[in-house]
Amino acid sequence: MPQKNKQHSKQFKLDAVNYRKEHPDLTQVECAKNLGIGTSTLARWEAQFKDNDGDIPARGSGNYSSDEVKEIARLKRELRDAQDALFYRRQ
Repeated sequence: MPQKNKQHSKQFKLDAVNYRKEHPDLTQVECAKNLGIGTSTLARWEAQFKDNDGDIPARGSGNYSSDEVKEIARLKRELRDAQDALFYRRQ
């Protein structure tokens, strides 16, 4: 059964990276298991933290500056979903 993607808050991600730093005696696998996340997820967050000067970018909360910007975001999602559907249909 496929696992549903869970979105974690930005604070959780930062706390996870700090947990890893605060427990140098634990491996990345052990830290991820203790946090209930995948090892690759923790590794990605650590890389993002490093690449963004101690910050982790988070998905927007859905607050758009205008209705036009919101509509553009919706259309981009729709296009991406249609392209994904076409790609998987060809396989």
